[in-house]
Amino acid sequence: MLFLYNLIVRIAGFLLKIIAFYSPKIKLFIEGRKVVFPTLEQKIKPFDKTIWFHAASLGEYEQGLPVIEKIKEKFPLHKIVVTFFSPSGYEVRKNNTAADVTVYLPLDTKKNAQEFLKLVHPDLVFFIKYEYWLNYLSELKNQNTPTYLISGILRENQMFFKWYGGFYRKALDAFTYFFVQNENSKKLLLQLGKTNVAVSGDTRFDRVAAILEKNNALDFIANFKNDTLTIVIGSSWPKDEHLIVDFINSNNYNVKFIIAPHNIKEEQIQQLKNSITRKTILFSEKENAALAEYDVLIINTIGILTKIYSYADIAYVGGGFGNPGVHNILEPATFGVPIVIGPNYSHFAEATALVNLEGCTSVSNKKELDAAFTNLILNEVERQEKGHICSTFVQMNKGATNMIMNTISKFGTH
Repeated sequence: MLFLYNLIVRIAGFLLKIIAFYSPKIKLFIEGRKVVFPTLEQKIKPFDKTIWFHAASLGEYEQGLPVIEKIKEKFPLHKIVVTFFSPSGYEVRKNNTAADVTVYLPLDTKKNAQEFLKLVHPDLVFFIKYEYWLNYLSELKNQNTPTYLISGILRENQMFFKWYGGFYRKALDAFTYFFVQNENSKKLLLQLGKTNVAVSGDTRFDRVAAILEKNNALDFIANFKNDTLTIVIGSSWPKDEHLIVDFINSNNYNVKFIIAPHNIKEEQIQQLKNSITRKTILFSEKENAALAEYDVLIINTIGILTKIYSYADIAYVGGGFGNPGVHNILEPATFGVPIVIGPNYSHFAEATALVNLEGCTSVSNKKELDAAFTNLILNEVERQEKGHICSTFVQMNKGATNMIMNTISKFGTH
């Protein structure tokens, strides 16, 4: 079966090179990997001590960031190496300040795994949430490198739990310890005989809780808001925006809207702006503008949405009308903001929990969206109650990072 796995990886690598001619995203995927080994040779010397974190994409990086920061404090002489599998993670965070070296993870061939680990020679390794690359894990096991899964989630439909998944189950032997998000994941690992497991929760709670300690002020947002009730629409997709624009254009309430689309391509931003009948301005047009006179502000840049949520009275988080589903709801939640989302959220434990707690409202159509917004606009008491539920939920679930660090201290490095 391992032979078949390696064959599939090689075939996939070949096909991706062809697809790259037609897909800008896949081209980034291919081109970015061409410079990985030269970059590692340049930035990591044989005598350097290193610690390696692997994140599939942007969400996993954000999830691992609290642990990265604590590890840097504990091991200040080590270089931090961060790898991404996806361009959507690497391209956004390739210039992050948390890591000393940030690169793509080369495709999981035995040769690549051996070369990568030879150049990086990590003392500790962390895989964030998921992605179990068999050749990398096999080499880490052979080299007896302490390897941890953090904020892990396991489900019954994964390969480990299939009758034919023996070679995948064997790969789990590489992990020194599993830090998982919930009891079900622990139960599944125990079924495989893995007792080196603890329910630590989700490190994202630590990350978003720490946001409150930072300076989240944005003067231009304060000027736009102008002490008016404001709805922030974060990470929206066209399916979200279609319903929201209808509400923006038809409502008669004294309310302002800030829209931060997931995709900020100029053509789509202009289409969005043109569809709104209220007085609308783009982030890129804000200089010397009287922002308080506008009803809608569209954020056609990246990197400031978290701070914008601190100004929200109500938040709508996009993605819930598509697959795999809703984007990160914890950032508005930490600021005590009531949240509205689309119907596809069942794959996200924090969204499911907040819907059940009634801090977050799920809507499936225009009628439900209008009702949810109207209720929160008109009912200040309910707005505050739902916001309190959200902020309390974040505070009650933090602490995963400390548990991870305390356990790692017992094992040390090799």
